[in-house]
Amino acid sequence: MNTRCSMILLCILAYAYVSVSEKLSAYDVLEKYGLPVGLLPKGVTEYELNEKNGHFTAYLEQTCYFSVQSYDLKYKSTIKGMISKGKLSKLKGVSVKIEVLWIPISEVTRDGDDLKFSAGVASAGFSADSFSESPQCGCGFDCENFNQNGDVSSSLQI
Repeated sequence: MNTRCSMILLCILAYAYVSVSEKLSAYDVLEKYGLPVGLLPKGVTEYELNEKNGHFTAYLEQTCYFSVQSYDLKYKSTIKGMISKGKLSKLKGVSVKIEVLWIPISEVTRDGDDLKFSAGVASAGFSADSFSESPQCGCGFDCENFNQNGDVSSSLQI
């Protein structure tokens, strides 16, 4: 009987250790909240999440620029916001270039298969499927012409 209790305790401790040591990635956290992984570019090195209040911070090695469709995007090395089911709000560190100005994206909301991006007084809608993969810094989803050294200064007007 004593051996059986010891085995059960050992199994519980092993399960608890594995559960704690398997931290989700930032991309997994997005999916957990019903958001597509492509809202963050590839290369997130670390993240912080306070599940009680929804404070979310993601870290990249450096500021990241790329174009998606006809939009130039900029992700600072630290991206902060509040995450809740189907929503990223109070975003800091993500901007879209409109004409010659960088406008902060303040919120992303999911409604079914659609995403709404809010930047200042403007907003734009996209299919959530368009963000099923993470874009790559420098080239977004069009990386065939990407310079192997990571130099995209000739292709992206910053």
